[in-house]
Amino acid sequence: MLEAGTKAPDFELPDNNGDIHTLSEFRGKKVILYFYSRDNTSGCTKQACGFGELYPQFVEKNAIVIGVSKDSVSSHLKFAEKYNLPFILLSDTDLKAIKAYDVWQEKKMYGKVSMGVVRTTYLIDEEGNIEKVFKKVKAADNPQQMLDELN
Repeated sequence: MLEAGTKAPDFELPDNNGDIHTLSEFRGKKVILYFYSRDNTSGCTKQACGFGELYPQFVEKNAIVIGVSKDSVSSHLKFAEKYNLPFILLSDTDLKAIKAYDVWQEKKMYGKVSMGVVRTTYLIDEEGNIEKVFKKVKAADNPQQMLDELN
């Protein structure tokens, strides 16, 4: 995991509409950058819907919410439309940002070992520095937790 106080790695990734975004375009705003494993899984859906419900409050606090997974642009588009998600979902099929943020790690499930995204949320300050790191977050609680951090 990256540590608080370090410069957040910039990225250049397509969103659910195919538009390219970089971290640096959000300078001057707080960024909640969360990494999740897959669209339409129960935990990831709870987390995304939670961020969607609270999104107006994040906007009021001059914060941007960005979700990142290795799903395709078309998968993100369907996911965003299905749950009416108002924030940015970035597609990282090449794992560039996922690896840069050190969330591609060995996972164990039911005795099986595999590589995957470890659910992690980064709070990035207005200058592009990592303010706080939240490791192995609880999907359903993470959106409120991040809103509380902004208060």
